[in-house]
Amino acid sequence: MKKILVTGSNGQLGRAINKQYAGSTEFDIVNTDVAELDITNINDTIKLVEEIKPYVIINCAAHTGVDACETQQDSAYRINAIGPRNLSIAATKAGAKMMHVSTDYVFDGNGDRPYLEFDETNPQGMYGKTKLAGEKFVQQFAKEFFIIRTAWLYGDGKNFVKTMLRLSETNESVKVVGDQFGSPTSATELAKAIAYLIPTENYGIFHGTCEGMCSWADFAKEIFRLAGKETKVQEISTEEFGAPAARPAYSVLENYMFKLTGDFSFAPWKEAISNYMKTL
Repeated sequence: MKKILVTGSNGQLGRAINKQYAGSTEFDIVNTDVAELDITNINDTIKLVEEIKPYVIINCAAHTGVDACETQQDSAYRINAIGPRNLSIAATKAGAKMMHVSTDYVFDGNGDRPYLEFDETNPQGMYGKTKLAGEKFVQQFAKEFFIIRTAWLYGDGKNFVKTMLRLSETNESVKVVGDQFGSPTSATELAKAIAYLIPTENYGIFHGTCEGMCSWADFAKEIFRLAGKETKVQEISTEEFGAPAARPAYSVLENYMFKLTGDFSFAPWKEAISNYMKTL
C-alpha cells in the first residue's frame, strides 16, 4: 500500500483526511503531530521521511494563531516557512509528492472580486507573510507539489461554529464582525479535494474553498438558524472588534485552477455547513 505521511494530524484537516481514507485499500495513513515529528528540524524530518518512504506528504501543520503570530514571529516562521521547506527537501530526496495547505491571508483583502491563483499576493500580517514564505519554499524545493489555499475552515476541533454555539447557550445576542467576507469551508470538503488531486500529476497552486461567500455575521446567523437557536447576531465592524492583527476584509477565493484543469467541485457553503451541523 502507498503511504501518506500527514503532519499536523491532530488538527481539523488532519482528522478529516483520516476519515477520508478510512478503509482505503490503496493508501495507508502515517500520522504525525508535533510529538512525533518536529518539522522545523531538517535532520529529523529527512530521517523520518526516509524511513517511511511515503507516496505523498500532506502538510497540515501550521502556526494558525493569527494574532499570536504578530508577537511570536520566530515561531511562526519556523513552523509556517521552515517546516514546509524541510518537508519539501525531504519529499524530493525520497521521491514523494508534496501537498501543502496554505491560506487566504496571503492576499491583502482589498479586492472586490474573488481572488484567482494567478493574482498578486500581498499579505498584511505575520501569519500571511510566514505562510507565503512557506509556499515559496515548497515551490523552490519540492519537485512535484500541490499547494491548496483555503479559508474559514471548520471541522472536528476548535472552530468558529462551535464557538458560536457555545456562546448561544448563555447569551441572547452575540457581536460578530459584519465587514469581513469569505467562504466558510468544511474540512471534509477540503479533504475530498486533496484526495482528488493526490493521484494526479495536476501540480501547482489551487484555491480550495466551499462555493459562495458571506460575512462572519451571515455565517453566525446561518449556524443559529440550522441549530434552531433564537440568539440574535449584532453586527460590528472589524475596528470595533479590535483584533491585534490585520484581517483581510475580502478574502473570497475562486477555485479557478480546479475549474480550469479538472472536474472536481466544492459544495456550496450553506450545504456544507448544514451537513456538518448534522454531525454535531
